[in-house]
Amino acid sequence: MLPEICDALERADITTPFAIQEMTLSVALMGTDLIGQARTGTGKTLAFGIPVLQRSIAPKDADYAELPQGKPQALIVAPTRELALQVSSDLALAGSDRGLRVLTVYGGVGYEPQIEALETGVDIVVGTPGRLIDLCNRRVLDISHVHALVLDEADEMLDLGFLPDVETLLRKTPETRQTMLFSATMPSAIVALARMHMRHPMNIRAESSYENATVPATAQFIYQAHDLDKPEIIGRVLQAEDAGKIIVFTRTKRQAQRVADDLVERGFKASPLHGDMAQVAREKALTRFREDKIQVLVATDVAARGIDVRGVSHVINYTCPEDDKTYVHRIGRTGRAGASGIAITFVDWADLHRWKLINKALDLPFDEPIETYSTSEHLFHDQGIPPGTKGRVADPKPVERAPREPRGDRSGDRPPRNRNRQRTRTRTRNGETVAAEGAGATPAGGGDGEKPAGSSRNRRRRRRSSGAGERPAPAAES
Repeated sequence: MLPEICDALERADITTPFAIQEMTLSVALMGTDLIGQARTGTGKTLAFGIPVLQRSIAPKDADYAELPQGKPQALIVAPTRELALQVSSDLALAGSDRGLRVLTVYGGVGYEPQIEALETGVDIVVGTPGRLIDLCNRRVLDISHVHALVLDEADEMLDLGFLPDVETLLRKTPETRQTMLFSATMPSAIVALARMHMRHPMNIRAESSYENATVPATAQFIYQAHDLDKPEIIGRVLQAEDAGKIIVFTRTKRQAQRVADDLVERGFKASPLHGDMAQVAREKALTRFREDKIQVLVATDVAARGIDVRGVSHVINYTCPEDDKTYVHRIGRTGRAGASGIAITFVDWADLHRWKLINKALDLPFDEPIETYSTSEHLFHDQGIPPGTKGRVADPKPVERAPREPRGDRSGDRPPRNRNRQRTRTRTRNGETVAAEGAGATPAGGGDGEKPAGSSRNRRRRRRSSGAGERPAPAAES
């Protein structure tokens, strides 16, 4: 390794390599294609980041003038925006003394700043597949000169449907490139992709098998809990003795927003993180989480691959994960870089079968989750919650109700009806008023107003029809 990279890592207190780094660095630095497989949170980013930084030519190097000016030398493809930002942050840390220009491109933000940076010139581009293809189609991103292409978390790109976009990007790069593929799992579709676009890759696996994909330093607890009691349980776990930063994973975006609002109402510093939020709001939430300004981040699986934050003590699965891969990547947000962590999974009664499949696939000893409530003694014992702790630190806000309107005001400005008023009518005949017949009798017939004198009264005669014509008059009696 170059002394510049070693010095930068030493300043960040990174001196001991992880297994995946120790096994891949010597191979990757020679320019060999490789497939790296390791558990999440074990340092895969620097395993490909250091070779990319060392094999790229810096502006201060003598050979830099011979390169196509401003064109990227390396391309790193990540499935999510959060992961792309994390990779760029690690590259900036390790290559701070190299002077290489690193650009992160992703969707959800405007094109103008990214286009201006590309026109100025960059050395390494990190981005998501969709935005990379958009910039290539706009002819502002030229990846025809890259010497290294990295696919980070390739299995997640497969799950998100990015595999066709990845193949499009691969066809735009030179065949002489070095291709590195890193992932925690290796589905058959990823293996087929590697065989098609890689040249005799070396397969390096830092673990013996996928069954051991969970980090051993992470303590796992599986509770069968009721949905209405989960916020109360989380509120008590947040007050445990060793509780630090906590990530709560939900299945839907609406659920993430609801849980975050519930925790805020209980007095905890929480923020949601989901796809309906603007990119600026998502970055702000992650920044506040890293800076300890909020304690709880309620996220959907979009954040399961990109959050690399130190000090995450707990990961809570608010609902049972969809499959074993999702479970591995979720709980991999804690217990990272050799630290210990706690993973709590809530399983609803309807999800017991799904959890049994996950438990069997990962060979875990939690085939029958224990029924748990916020008042259960084993919950307090397992999580180190002080006795008597409640699920809120702030009193609930009083519910304000609108005052009820009096019944008399519902009629508005309408005057009350006088039911004792006697109705009076005037009876007329041939334009002349006719006196009422009998005392107290109500006149019948005529209208409210008088008719002009001399007018005749029209009487209507009922006509009866028989068949198509009128009925013939009856014969006169003799």
